[in-house]
Amino acid sequence: MSEHRYGPTSVGTVLLDLGAETGALVLYTPEDLAGAEIEISPDAQGAVRTHAAVRTHAAVRARPAPSGTKYAAVYEGLAAGGYTIWRDHDTPAGHVTITGGQITSFHWCGQGTLPLTR
Repeated sequence: MSEHRYGPTSVGTVLLDLGAETGALVLYTPEDLAGAEIEISPDAQGAVRTHAAVRTHAAVRARPAPSGTKYAAVYEGLAAGGYTIWRDHDTPAGHVTITGGQITSFHWCGQGTLPLTR
């Protein structure tokens, strides 16, 4: 996880590439992670989590909504399958399964516990 500072997104600035074999992930975080770049990687063979898998990252940004500001990183155009979310270079924070044509959400919890998926 690296840290950058980004301003909030505005309405209509996130486009998602969804298809039969392509989905997206919205990773909700606490406000104190705003600007952090959180890495994810596909599971090798769909099941085994590995430190060597190719990783991608997205920045956590403030996302204004009618119910109030949420903080989230958005990963679009993900091939369907299992993914590991990384707390840091060596520590998995959790696991999600991306389904083609759908948006998966994941909620990051505090440093001491693993995040809860929804």
